[in-house]
Amino acid sequence: MASTTFPYAHCTGNDWHNICEDLLAQLPSQPPGNLAFIYIADVLAGDVDRIVDHLRSRTGIVHWVGSVAQGVCSSGRETYEEAAIAVMLTDLAEEDFRVFPPLHDDPEEWLESIAGWRERNLASIAVVHGDPTHQATPHTIEQLADQLQGGFLVGGLTSSDGLQVQIADRAAGGGLSGVLLAAKANLQTGLSQGCSLIGQPHRVSESQRNILSSLDGLPALDVFKEDIGAELAADLEQVAGRIFAALPIPGSDTRDYLVRNLVGIDPKHKLLAIGDIAPAGTLIQFARRDENTAREDLVHMIDALKARLPAPAKGALYHTCLGRGRYQFGDDSAELKLIREHLGDVPLVGFYANGEIFHRRLYGYTGVLSVFC
Repeated sequence: MASTTFPYAHCTGNDWHNICEDLLAQLPSQPPGNLAFIYIADVLAGDVDRIVDHLRSRTGIVHWVGSVAQGVCSSGRETYEEAAIAVMLTDLAEEDFRVFPPLHDDPEEWLESIAGWRERNLASIAVVHGDPTHQATPHTIEQLADQLQGGFLVGGLTSSDGLQVQIADRAAGGGLSGVLLAAKANLQTGLSQGCSLIGQPHRVSESQRNILSSLDGLPALDVFKEDIGAELAADLEQVAGRIFAALPIPGSDTRDYLVRNLVGIDPKHKLLAIGDIAPAGTLIQFARRDENTAREDLVHMIDALKARLPAPAKGALYHTCLGRGRYQFGDDSAELKLIREHLGDVPLVGFYANGEIFHRRLYGYTGVLSVFC
């Protein structure tokens, strides 16, 4: 591996100690920096502190940031439902970053505590991990990005069948944790949607929280059926997992949208229920989950990201949705092999998230690729 790229390893095994030893055998004895990213299969969630302490003592790297997850990934490889750990060592020194513990609401106090460092280092981009069970997490994402004055967040929400554990130097829970990077870290990022829009945007005419009564003055279900086509409209049981609500992001110059699940249909009263609050006046469109479109969008995003890299890639992070991977791209690590094919053999680690974070919002069914250069 070239000296200019970040060392990384992705190992599986029977227990955390053996996996750590396998990782250490693949990583350099003299790490290039003092920050590492780590993603740990959720079956090892109860061992996170032991894992981090062991790796810290053997590598000398003080700072570790990451999450547990139901799926862990690396360059060209995905692992699910087995004990696994993926680690990437960066070349960042102490002055190049600040790790922060879970922020449970307003991040202002923490940001004030590092104001001098932020100003010296033009720090405005952060890699973050959040608790999907903490109701304030979406608000904290927006608050942190806004208070960074043009800040940009990338990351994802922990996905676990058990303990929802983040890693911010130690095992942590609740809120939003991660690492704020100096401008010197030079992180470039892109978002790939997992759905394709259908029909045209509609305006919510009448609703009650997440239950839509009418769109454009017409019964919501009638509008929905018109957009999805006669075949699906004739058997609405087919739409589960295939059709979603898409909420366009105001002011986006790239037509970004937030995908939300359809959580209920009432044929008698012609109502739709979606997985978000949609007051009257909200714009909404519908989207289809489509493997071919998702592949095309991922390749397009990678090509666009590569075109704007100011220097060769040293390493990458990938935060992608649990609904992607094997469920959308196919088995045998198809999603990560596609990334490697188009990005190149760049060191990469990441995880399958319960929601993806990009800029200042929480997304679903997306992939967020972040490249250090």
